[in-house]
Amino acid sequence: MTTSLFEKIGGEAAVNAAVDLFYRKVLADPQINEFFDDTDMDAQRGKQKAFLTMAFGGPNDYTGKDLRSAHAPLVAKGLNDSHFGAVAGHLKSTLDELGVPVELAQEVMTIAASTHDDVLNL
Repeated sequence: MTTSLFEKIGGEAAVNAAVDLFYRKVLADPQINEFFDDTDMDAQRGKQKAFLTMAFGGPNDYTGKDLRSAHAPLVAKGLNDSHFGAVAGHLKSTLDELGVPVELAQEVMTIAASTHDDVLNL
């Protein structure tokens, strides 16, 4: 049986730590933090943890909107490629800071990159 990326990176504890650190970085970034002004961040962290768990091959408990629907209001506020890149950069620095092995971090970043067109509603 193949081990999922979710299991390889350390399961729920690793996803929880990554999401918490990631959002600290995002909320500190003046280029993108305005997109979260009206966001319930506790709920957002929970949705992100469930989404990443599912995306990484763990248990699918994600009940949120699809990526296009979830991000459409942000696109209407001006969300664009530079913002996507900033978020991706924070994800990469989070993985580096948590010591995720390079090959696993590359898998995570490939999954993140695959969401580009849906997030930006292209």
